[in-house]
Amino acid sequence: MIMDLTSDPMTINEAQDELIAEFGEVDDWMDKYQMLIDLGSEQQPIDPAYKTDDNLIDGCQSRVWLHSGMRDGRVYLDAESDALIVKGIVALLIRVLSGHTPDEILDADLYFIDRIGLKEHLSPTRSNGLVAMIKQIRLYALAYKAKENE
Repeated sequence: MIMDLTSDPMTINEAQDELIAEFGEVDDWMDKYQMLIDLGSEQQPIDPAYKTDDNLIDGCQSRVWLHSGMRDGRVYLDAESDALIVKGIVALLIRVLSGHTPDEILDADLYFIDRIGLKEHLSPTRSNGLVAMIKQIRLYALAYKAKENE
């Protein structure tokens, strides 16, 4: 089930700035990893009907299912992973991007990834997975945009 947690949606940059502030309160990277694990644990599980091969992200070492839907011109995302830290990473992406228009998602500069130090503290395989998740979210946005323009 795709959650709509945005009754009064923040902009993508406001959501990123909020994450940067939250992660900025913690200095130690072990504590930041714990924050990621906690975020992943708090995330609603994806509907089992969406745990299909079609929704698996290529390029992730862990299994990551990403599902999207569109309502009222906005893209809503659900995801799940079998790895705790990866589940937290995808929770960050959902928090920042879900509930926004295709154009907002396509135009977003996801600067929070560098600013919270995520890129430099992920293994190469997790970094590749992060890139693959972002790519898939943007592909969903592009497909919804194309559908709107038909």
